[in-house]
Amino acid sequence: MKWQTDKRTLGVNVTASEGTLVTVWAPLQEDVVIVLEDGTVRKLNRDKKGYWKTTLNESLVGHKYKFRINGEDTFPDPCSLYQPDGVHGYSEITDLNEHQWQDTNWRNFPQEDYILYELHVGTFTPEGTFDAVIGKLDYLSDLGVNAIEVMPIAQFPGDRNWGYDGVFPYAVQHSYGGPKAFQRLVDACHQKGIAVVLDVVYNHLGPEGNYLETYAPYFTDKYHTPWGKAVNVDDAYSDEVRRYIVENMLLWFRDFHVDALRLDAVHALKDLGAKHILQSMREHTDLLSSHTGRNYYLIGECDLNDVRYINEAKIGGYGLHGQWIDEFHHALRVSVGEKRQGYYSDFEPIAHLAKSYVDAYVYDGLYSPHRKKTFGNKASAAEGRQFVVFSQNHDQVGNRMLGERSSVLYSFGLQKVMATAVLAAPYLPMLFMGEEYGETQPFQYFVSHTDAQLAEAVRKGRKEEFKDFHGEQEAPDPMDASTFYRSKLNWNLLAGEHHYGMWRLYKTLIALRKQHAAWHTLDRTRVETVVLGPQQSLILNRWDENESLFFFFNFGKQQQCIPVNNDYPMHKVLDTESPLFMGTREESYYKDGITLSPESAAIYRISL
Repeated sequence: MKWQTDKRTLGVNVTASEGTLVTVWAPLQEDVVIVLEDGTVRKLNRDKKGYWKTTLNESLVGHKYKFRINGEDTFPDPCSLYQPDGVHGYSEITDLNEHQWQDTNWRNFPQEDYILYELHVGTFTPEGTFDAVIGKLDYLSDLGVNAIEVMPIAQFPGDRNWGYDGVFPYAVQHSYGGPKAFQRLVDACHQKGIAVVLDVVYNHLGPEGNYLETYAPYFTDKYHTPWGKAVNVDDAYSDEVRRYIVENMLLWFRDFHVDALRLDAVHALKDLGAKHILQSMREHTDLLSSHTGRNYYLIGECDLNDVRYINEAKIGGYGLHGQWIDEFHHALRVSVGEKRQGYYSDFEPIAHLAKSYVDAYVYDGLYSPHRKKTFGNKASAAEGRQFVVFSQNHDQVGNRMLGERSSVLYSFGLQKVMATAVLAAPYLPMLFMGEEYGETQPFQYFVSHTDAQLAEAVRKGRKEEFKDFHGEQEAPDPMDASTFYRSKLNWNLLAGEHHYGMWRLYKTLIALRKQHAAWHTLDRTRVETVVLGPQQSLILNRWDENESLFFFFNFGKQQQCIPVNNDYPMHKVLDTESPLFMGTREESYYKDGITLSPESAAIYRISL
């Protein structure tokens, strides 16, 4: 089933030619009217699919409204574009066509060129707004980042939240500045040569302010997820729920000029229908692209190691353009000393990192002791651009009890090794805000629910989750504002020489990645690894017709001499222990092999 791609058809939409169009889906309700904040009531008419509609001839931009159901209570619009008074307040009629876009000449980058930078709007700057992010774009551009990945901005309860508790998928968070400010940010990014990736959540909604079931069967008991009932994409009434998701996706691309969407936990979208919802989303993305002439990408978070999610529909896939690989992160973390407990227990230091460099998935049909079953399938035919890798992200940092970053968990040398390992990969690299200068502030879990019972449940749940890890410390209170403020970046750290040295390493690595064709061309057929277990070292080799690049990693605390057999002279490209990067030990050198300082990495080049 295909839906309109050129304009919004759900919610309250302002048009130049037809007036203000009102559409709300409530197929099981007997009567629905729109009520303006001043008390004005307008009748809606029901169509055969359960959509209640009317046309308001006068201009009502800026007016607030709710819908009254069956002559009783009033509720915000499920397709609200703006909730200036929060999740329980009135929706505001908003004209997204008012923004005068300045990005006419913008063209999205080829996916394989993305250098991603994940950020949380509320903690990225002291102000915590979209406009404040604009003030940091020159910094990001200087670093070499060309794509920011913005954590969810759909309206959530209160002012503080990671964004995964959003309950109005169409509304832009009021405390960040609302929809007009987000349009300004995207426009500014494009003028600076930076793409925008937005994190969206279609697999569940948060608990507070979730009024969808008041209107219609948006959820189903047919399946259950960690968040409760599943979003209804294949049960009775699912056609219109699928439309709700697809139109939301198109909203971000078309009306906010977003370049890519990161889809949260796509494995939790339970769909056994003939056409998976993700495939339908890809089809509508391609259709919109054919209309606008712009490329858009869908990148999934998936916990299944199943290439079906990223394969094209013609070979039985769902068609996502790419996915995150948590397994690369896990393998890298145990290589630098993370304790092998929980899901880390499945990963072998260095050997599994080498496997991920070559095979993407570590568990690709192998038996997983942690899961106690054979897991995953092979991604041999997938391209490097289809995978996103990282050493930190919001989940892997924030879901630790204290939200510690790598900067307080590992040595300065190992932090530089991790940076090199991520940026050396034949995949899309992603940084988590602040890691490029060794941010030491934690990134902790925070919420600002206004429902007292729910707030207490979240507190208790967080403490229970980490009851075996407390020791002398308690899990931070997610409701305490200090948890949020403690998670803000400390930009003053950049003035410190070690932090600036770390920043300089990231900037240099990104520049070199763009400069060397054998590096930035994500050809998975030209990748080899050598694991030197006793030496706690790894060699990654990537090449093309003109050059061969060798990435040497020493994860151990002892100097290592790594034998290299070749008939060509090797030229040093980079050493993480260089004084430029605040190195403190002797740099690597080549003489019948590569001598590496403890906890360091070096890159050498051979001309072919």
